Amino acid sequence: MQHAERAVVDLPLPLRNFAATRRVLLVVFVASIVFPLLCLAGYGYFDYQRRIADADNVIDRLSRVTEEQAVKVLDLNEQITARILALLDDDNEATIRKNEADLHEQLRVIGGNFPQVAAIAVFGADGNLLVNSKVYPAPNVSVDSRDDFISARAIRPEPFFSKPMHGRISNTDVFNTTIGRSTGDGRFLGAVSIAMRSDYFAHFYSDLTSDDPSLALALYRQDGQLLVRYPSWPAGANPAAHTPFNDALRDKQLSGHVRMTSSVDGVERLLAFRKVGDYPLYVMSAYATAAIFQQWWHHFLLIAAIAIVPCIAIWLLVFFSLRQLATERQAWERWQGEVAMRLSAEASSRQLQRMGALGNLVANVAHDFNNLLMVVSSNMTMARHKGFNNVEREVTAVERATLSAEALTRRLLSVARKQPLKQEPLNLSHWLPSAEPLIDAAVGDKVQVSVNLVPDVWGVFVDPTELEFAIMNLAVNARDAMPHGGRFVIRCQNTRLVSSDTLLPDGDYVLISCTDDGEGMVEAVARRAFEPLFTTKLQGSGTGLGLAQVLAMCEQSGGTAKIASVPGSGTTVRLYFPRYRMPAAAVPAQTRTPEEERSDAQGVVLLVEDNEDVAAGIAAVLQTFGCVVQHEINADRALDVLTAGERFELVLSDIQMPGKLNGVDLAEKVRSEWPAQKIALMTGYADELDRARHIGVQILAKPFNIDELHALVNCE
Repeated sequence: MQHAERAVVDLPLPLRNFAATRRVLLVVFVASIVFPLLCLAGYGYFDYQRRIADADNVIDRLSRVTEEQAVKVLDLNEQITARILALLDDDNEATIRKNEADLHEQLRVIGGNFPQVAAIAVFGADGNLLVNSKVYPAPNVSVDSRDDFISARAIRPEPFFSKPMHGRISNTDVFNTTIGRSTGDGRFLGAVSIAMRSDYFAHFYSDLTSDDPSLALALYRQDGQLLVRYPSWPAGANPAAHTPFNDALRDKQLSGHVRMTSSVDGVERLLAFRKVGDYPLYVMSAYATAAIFQQWWHHFLLIAAIAIVPCIAIWLLVFFSLRQLATERQAWERWQGEVAMRLSAEASSRQLQRMGALGNLVANVAHDFNNLLMVVSSNMTMARHKGFNNVEREVTAVERATLSAEALTRRLLSVARKQPLKQEPLNLSHWLPSAEPLIDAAVGDKVQVSVNLVPDVWGVFVDPTELEFAIMNLAVNARDAMPHGGRFVIRCQNTRLVSSDTLLPDGDYVLISCTDDGEGMVEAVARRAFEPLFTTKLQGSGTGLGLAQVLAMCEQSGGTAKIASVPGSGTTVRLYFPRYRMPAAAVPAQTRTPEEERSDAQGVVLLVEDNEDVAAGIAAVLQTFGCVVQHEINADRALDVLTAGERFELVLSDIQMPGKLNGVDLAEKVRSEWPAQKIALMTGYADELDRARHIGVQILAKPFNIDELHALVNCE
């Protein structure tokens, strides 16, 4: 798998995050449980509260209806009582007994047509029954000790409502409304009592509740004494005297709602009560909360059953998706393994191809260097046999071999971007036309070369030798692409890049386009044309370094190279170089004091080089210029010499050396500590060249021309 991840492929592997997908499915599963539960809980809560409110409304309506019924009955009862009192007037007990038969008939007529009236009775001042609407003659009955008689005598002329009782004459459950009779001077004459049927009210309450056992209706006295209740309490029931309901009655509240648990049957109920007109009575309606809960619960279970059906479908879908995901993940992992094996095999194949190309490169380079070394070795042997006399021919051969080795080395370093370029301002208007004959000779007679330049083309800052080599390389490639001849056109123009696809900063650039009308390249080949060691030529015909060296030279100069090719129509390679602007005039160096001038050691050069053979060769050249050479093998020792106070005509240092400091470090210290000391660097390797140029030190690229070295010293 690691090899597959490092492999470069045209189409990257698609990404699949199975863990994230599984988390999403699990979140959906949890949400399909939690969300419906929350919705059901919210619905259940609000539905229960709604049902409680509805129950309150029901009992409130029932209490209003029962109040209206009680008011009508009691108002009628009051009218009956008024007629009886008018009939009796101020008659005493003897007069009433005398007219008992007539009064009995009249009382029977007055109360006989009303179903709520069980009996009408007239009592004397001593509580003895005088007249009764049910029986004649009146039995010998006395009520002098009954609370309704005693209370009626005390509160006359206000009516008093008795406790519920069983009427001995009417033989039914009743409660009495009793009013005391008085003379004009206030003397007590007795009482008139109307017995009200309890079952009349119970039947009305039964019809009103439709025999719903969860509902209850009742009539109470103001002191909390129960007169009538439907359904009735069991025999022997003893309600508590102090309840929230009884306390509200004693406080004479006109109406209200109470939630309480009965002390008789332990059932919690919602109660609504209302005062019956101006009478000391109250009606009460009640609704059992257990019935409300039961109705709510049955409805809630139905809603939950309906809601769970889609939830089960979602759960089954999620479980199915999870199983499918697990199966797909296993298949994906197997597919990835197969792809990884294929990519690994392809990467290994490409690596083998590159190693083969690298082997060809090494073999070619080794072959070329062996040839060059053979030339040097054979000519040096001939020079030694001649006693180093008359060796001009041998030295010339060695020089040619040296130049070839230099070109080969520069080519390899350029591809590796380690070649120290000898950059300088270049006027392409003059340089390109002068290079045309050389390019024309390189491509042969079958290829026509033309150079087109726009007027006032901008200057560039490049290595002319590397630029010439790059164009020659492109020309040779164009020649190979046109075996039957064709045209090779070099165009040079100014351009400005803004948000281009070259990855170069926006700005002014000089564009050199090299176009041929040869065979062209397919897209896959054009995409890899700049890769080192990539070549389409026959094995042994090329190393694959040509276009890679062109791109490396352009990028080291601050530009880039792009290739465009159409099979059968030709190829165009575009070289981009930043526009070069002449720097402002340099500020004249500060004049040194005479003491500083005398401190310089004229004609003495400090050579810092770790390679003894290279140092010996450079020292020999400097000595031919008349210089005295002091050699140090690294920058650390050279810094010690300078710190000791010695000064030199020139400090000439290599860049790459063993020790704590390299040549660039030494140059920085010399610039900061001894600004008047002249120093130059030399290298055959391009590392840290940007840093060296930044501090303004002249750099000689190995192998350098002797004239370049001679220009730095004045030892004559």
